[in-house]
Amino acid sequence: MEPIDTSGSQPRRGVPTHVVEAVVAFVVLIMGVVVAQGSWKLGSGWTTDGPGAGYFPFYIGLILCIAGAGTMYQALFGKKKNTAIFVDSEQLRRVLSMLVPALVYVLAVQLLGLYIASAVYIALFMVVLGKYSPLRGVSVGVLAMALFFLMFEVWFKVPLFKGMFDPLRFLGY
Repeated sequence: MEPIDTSGSQPRRGVPTHVVEAVVAFVVLIMGVVVAQGSWKLGSGWTTDGPGAGYFPFYIGLILCIAGAGTMYQALFGKKKNTAIFVDSEQLRRVLSMLVPALVYVLAVQLLGLYIASAVYIALFMVVLGKYSPLRGVSVGVLAMALFFLMFEVWFKVPLFKGMFDPLRFLGY
């Protein structure tokens, strides 16, 4: 699974592109099956009033299935398989250094709400990845979210999600 690409100055190790294409095609195929199956339950046929509630989504799911199966076939058995390295370990490390904090941020938004989670996310992002001082990171995170709080909650009267624990409840919004 880890071919070596020697086209550059240093050999690159990583997952070949055709394997990534096959995995993505499989995910698209599964999405199509889920959409088609859910649409079938809604009624994907023609009724006396016209198309059923699941008529068009069923065909969208069917198109997704066909596209996913075709792409997966080409990726695995095609004559022109792209065997170049999709991503090497250094590139994957960089992507994960952005992706993992973003996933933690999504979870934190559910628990702490948009304002607190965003302030923490901005501060940690600046300190850890941007190599800024902790004082500068925390200042920018808190000031930016204070500005957004004033803008949405006070001026526009548009309440944003405050999370399960609602730590800003003491402000009265």
